[in-house]
Amino acid sequence: MGRAPRARTVALLVGTLVVAAVLAGCAEEKKAAAPQLPERTCFGVFTRSDLEPLMGYGETVKVSGPADARLTAERRAATCNVDVDGRGRVLVSATRQPLGQSFFWPPTDQNRPAPEPLPLGDKGIVWDTGARVALTCKGTEDSFELELGLSGSVEHVKSGTARALFTSLMTEYLESAKQQTGCGT
Repeated sequence: MGRAPRARTVALLVGTLVVAAVLAGCAEEKKAAAPQLPERTCFGVFTRSDLEPLMGYGETVKVSGPADARLTAERRAATCNVDVDGRGRVLVSATRQPLGQSFFWPPTDQNRPAPEPLPLGDKGIVWDTGARVALTCKGTEDSFELELGLSGSVEHVKSGTARALFTSLMTEYLESAKQQTGCGT
């Protein structure tokens, strides 16, 4: 008679542990879920898979900014922000200014690794959390200076791969931004 209550106790304990493990697994799955991005975002330039490495975990994605980066003398800047659960994950910007006014890039924080030159546009740099490119756009009807910026949260990016990711993203962004702003046409 002593064995039956003991077997029931063990079975109850095992059942409780199984339920706890399943619930913990569900909690982990919920935390580990990547947020659902739109298929294309930030001026229509980036696909869901392009920006996925910068998103991290979360439930709610909010994208704010105009649909395109078509800049004119009147509309001189465009910015796209992607937030996940209220935390900024990606910032993409385009700024236009009159020809001959170069962009000033302040020195970087000396406590962080120095940026590297990025062979895009007239001047480009890439660092661990973003990239910038400046170029002169000379067209038949309009000439101007254009600066493109891209930065993001890299806490979920594999160590040592952030600069390559930002270089790839900026290369894609540069080609699209040149078309959208009429750079060189």
